[in-house]
Amino acid sequence: MPNIHLTHPMQEYVQGQIASGVYANLSEVVRAGIRLLMETGNERQFNALKAERRKQAAQGLRAMMQGGSVVSDAQLKELREHGRR
Repeated sequence: MPNIHLTHPMQEYVQGQIASGVYANLSEVVRAGIRLLMETGNERQFNALKAERRKQAAQGLRAMMQGGSVVSDAQLKELREHGRR
């Protein structure tokens, strides 16, 4: 499918990886790099979601400690509408 053009330092690195037996050929090196990119992207998404959930939990805890509701008015409305279905 693709033609891959590597810089000279990249070519040397790949050749070293193949020569040392870490990878058998260029395709294995490229696949390993793409897998790493995919994992990194998923990890970023996970960490962003986790940070958002922690923020929401902290907001809910503060609201509870102040005697307020953890559920917003919009969420209550949505729950009530869902319950009518």
